[in-house]
This record gives sequence, structure tokens and C-alpha cells, in this order.
Amino acid sequence: MPTGRNLLSALALLLCAAGLWWAYDSFQSRYLRPFDNQTALFSGADLRLPASIAGPGPIRLVHFWDPACPCNVGNQQHLAELIAHYAPQGVAFYVVQKAGSHGQLPASLAALKPLPSLPGAEHLPASPAVAIWDRNGELAYFGPYSEGATCNASNSFIEPVLLALSQGRALNVTQTLAVGCYCPWTGS
Repeated sequence: MPTGRNLLSALALLLCAAGLWWAYDSFQSRYLRPFDNQTALFSGADLRLPASIAGPGPIRLVHFWDPACPCNVGNQQHLAELIAHYAPQGVAFYVVQKAGSHGQLPASLAALKPLPSLPGAEHLPASPAVAIWDRNGELAYFGPYSEGATCNASNSFIEPVLLALSQGRALNVTQTLAVGCYCPWTGS
């Protein structure tokens, strides 16, 4: 009977291997996707703050959010960390949701004040994106949070901008070419 036992063991091993391969392949095809490099030219020439918050005041950060964009996942934790660090220093955080889209921000981003619209936002090339105005109400930065597939403090463009503005240094980084995970803002 050793032959039957060996055959049964081999069959069980083969079934286990097939099951593991199926699980791996299923996980990989569902959750792991190749990163699609997309180049976007961000130009803030037309962006303006609404009259209600324009002019001198705190540093203002506006997050442009499309609920349907899978690229948001990579920056939401980072944005929550920015809020936790810079809101106590007086930075005001706002959000503009893509027109015609439906969705709700996660609870960790509840501190973002919604803006119904932002003059010039209709010309945004892609999201997620961010615009930062200095204390004089001048646009200091417009562009992505970072380059690449994900965004965090180590590859972010935002921390250096907020640090410089909080130290009173003037910036004008309103034209940015970047490659990363972005979704079109206009159209679909």
C-alpha cells in the first residue's frame, strides 16, 4: 500500500500547490496593478481663491479631489498627516471636489473645509493636486503632491513649500511638470 499512499500524498501536494497558485494569481490580478506613468503639466495661471477667503490671511492649502480616482488612496494618509502637523500652526485646509462627482472624504480628512468651486479649477489637468496660497493671498504652489505611484513625507513637494511659507519666504512654483499617478480632472 505504500504506492497508494505516495500517490495520495503527491495528489494532495499537487492540489495544495494549485490552490496556492490560484490564490496568488487572484490576489495579484485584483490588488497589484502595474504603475501607469502619466505626465501632467500643472499650470496655476488661472487659479484664484474665492472672494470670501482671498487676500491677506493664513496660509491656505486647497486639495483637489476626484472621488473616483484610485490615485487618492496614496495621498489621503499623507494629507491627514499634513493637517495634523500644520493646522495647529495656522494653515487653513480646503477641498474642491470634482464637479459632477459623488463621494465622501474619509473621517481622517474631516478638517478639510469644502469649497463649492474655485475660479480656474475647471482648467486643472489632473488630480490629486494641491494649490497653496501664502499669507498675502498669492498663489505660491500649484501641482501634484509628489511624483511617482505613491505620496508620503519622504517624496512630497508639499512639506518644503509649507515650511518655506511658514518661515516667511516667498515662493512662486505655479508651473509644474510631473510624472505620477493622476486622473484627468476635465471630461469623464
